[in-house]
Amino acid sequence: MSEKQDTPELLAIIRIRGRINVFYKVQHTLDMLNIRRTNYMSLFPNTPSTLGMLKRAKDHVTWGEINQEALEHVLRKRGEIEGKTRLTDKVVKENTEYPTIKSLSKALIKGETIIQKVPKLKKFFRLHPARKGYKSVKRNFADGGDLGYRGSAINELIVRMA
Repeated sequence: MSEKQDTPELLAIIRIRGRINVFYKVQHTLDMLNIRRTNYMSLFPNTPSTLGMLKRAKDHVTWGEINQEALEHVLRKRGEIEGKTRLTDKVVKENTEYPTIKSLSKALIKGETIIQKVPKLKKFFRLHPARKGYKSVKRNFADGGDLGYRGSAINELIVRMA
């Protein structure tokens, strides 16, 4: 039998579909996930409450387990602090106990801290539309589309969007 890791996995959640004709309960769930617009990404720990919200919003988002390299890449390219200022190693050193973005990303992956506890950092990432486009924004990932759970394949999508 395989042992389950004692560290929580970090989920990257990306909104794929827009705001038109969205049921109000789904819209409220997307607001709680901090993904109010298309191509926004947020990070949440893999907990039962997060999975319940994702189950409700599965027709509008894609999600999966982010790795440390993709997280560091998105923090460097798309991380913002208040005032639309880019996240840098200097800002991380001044506002957290971590000296660099790389060490912050390792701590986030290991579950030592969560993105919501990093001061002045915006709780979402504004990504570009995916290079080479989407396969389908109406079909599930398992059926050849882009919606729903995609596991570690989310890292390739994040690199294409950052």
